[in-house]
Amino acid sequence: MSTPYDDRPWSRFYQTGVPQDVAVPDIALTQLLDDAAAAFPRRKALAFLGRTISYRRLVLASDRFAGALRSLGVHKGDRVALILPNCPQQVIAFYGTLRRGAVVVMHNPLYTAAELNHQLADSGARVVVVLDRMYGTLADALPGTHVEHIIVASLIDYLPLTKRLLLKLPLARARALREELSAPVPSHVMTFTEAMSSVHERHRQVPVEPRFDLAALQYTGGTTGKPKGAMLTHRNLVANAHQTVAWDPGIRPGHEVTLAVVPLFHVFGLTLCLTATVLAGGTVVLIPRFDLELVLREIRRCKPTIFPGVPPIYQQLAEAPGARKAGLAKIRTAISGAMKLPRETVDQLRRETGARVVQGYGMTETSPVAMCNPLDGNARHISVGVPIPGTEARIISESEDGEVLPPGHAGELVIRGPQVFQGYWRQPMESAEVLREGWIRTGDIATMSPDGFFTLIDRKRDVIIVDGFNVYPSEIEEVLGRHPAVEDAAVVGVPDPPHGEAVGAFVVLRSGVAAPSEEGLVAFCATQLTRHKVPGHIEFRTDLPRNILGKVLRRVLRDEAARTP
Repeated sequence: MSTPYDDRPWSRFYQTGVPQDVAVPDIALTQLLDDAAAAFPRRKALAFLGRTISYRRLVLASDRFAGALRSLGVHKGDRVALILPNCPQQVIAFYGTLRRGAVVVMHNPLYTAAELNHQLADSGARVVVVLDRMYGTLADALPGTHVEHIIVASLIDYLPLTKRLLLKLPLARARALREELSAPVPSHVMTFTEAMSSVHERHRQVPVEPRFDLAALQYTGGTTGKPKGAMLTHRNLVANAHQTVAWDPGIRPGHEVTLAVVPLFHVFGLTLCLTATVLAGGTVVLIPRFDLELVLREIRRCKPTIFPGVPPIYQQLAEAPGARKAGLAKIRTAISGAMKLPRETVDQLRRETGARVVQGYGMTETSPVAMCNPLDGNARHISVGVPIPGTEARIISESEDGEVLPPGHAGELVIRGPQVFQGYWRQPMESAEVLREGWIRTGDIATMSPDGFFTLIDRKRDVIIVDGFNVYPSEIEEVLGRHPAVEDAAVVGVPDPPHGEAVGAFVVLRSGVAAPSEEGLVAFCATQLTRHKVPGHIEFRTDLPRNILGKVLRRVLRDEAARTP
């Protein structure tokens, strides 16, 4: 069998003022924080609902948290789970865990007990830092895990004093929490404040080997079954921070302000909002959850220069009456990820607010940024852009030998670069399936233009096979979206023994518009699609299942369709 991907044409991006390659230092991820503190000690590192923390104080707080972990018996390589929204404690615990040489495991604070139980048990986390409101769910998730210590954090602790008095809410205390729970808690529990106050000396960085030692386990793959822990090293995350900063020629060290609406527990927010901003010595504006008025208020107050986001957020801003006055047009870099960015959103956002947004591409396994559109006005709306500095990309056939395909041909996208992960935690077979000679098979079907721009077509696992023909759901979803009565649509393959699969569509209708019949929508599709692509079944829904970033979960719809007789 031939060795795939090597010694064949590949695509890299070249742009005036942006290096083709980027130097990646072999350092611990915490060194980015230390360097920023040395260069800009009084610069605001974090802004949280009116309170700020300087780089000097953030380093001291992170060291103190590392000392607290040492007192709990945490050693190099141990896993520490964070179940927190965007807040100062999350950033402090993140860098403090890395300072101790331990591995950060991020979790969505909205997870159910069952979801938490799987990930905590799989990672073997010994310490958990949890939001007070999630404590009960965590208690239900503990059986079968290795959790020994729980640190409870409250958002109130880091609010300005005036807001704390205004809220008139008591601080969460471990003793009160234990009394409220009927289930016994077989772990030592303390508050974040208690953990921080128990340590006073500086904690030096535990030596790490950046190329091999893990910095984070980021769970992914929930759309195909139980999530797997993507192993990201210090070098992976340092590299992607450097690559992201190199991509943006307008960055000024010590002057950037990043609006962190995207959750830091997702790798998109971790790199785009936190580590890249820290590398640039900028300020991270932490927003614990998306609230339109809160986002507009923070834009007016903090005047961000960088705004990573997802299409639903940009769409809501485009429709918000006060968006233009908030100053969105002054945001230099707005990058959309996680799902397809509709052209209508791009145009409406620019028309209503003056803001420009470009589309990028990445995945948890690439730390996550792999591609992005140029920021020089040459962005292509239908494309996810070109590889960022130091990144190679190709389109290959789905055959075993992975033949490299010429421009214009659809195939699987493969990527290589210093940001590509080390594999899945304790899953060697699954790791071997996606990693070959340093290239990762993304599972995305895409095409490459002659000048190196990549356009995604669909996820490989979502392709529908009808009578031997490949049918791409996104093509049908786009057609359905053209109907004036359709607000949203998702297309999946449904079992159809005579033909293998049939096309099934789940449609959300616009309010205030005459509702079409199923037959009418089928007829509409038939005017724009060949016969085997026309939906054989359409189901009307009030909404569609989505993940935390708003991306439609086709897997859920596919499972529902498979269970329907």
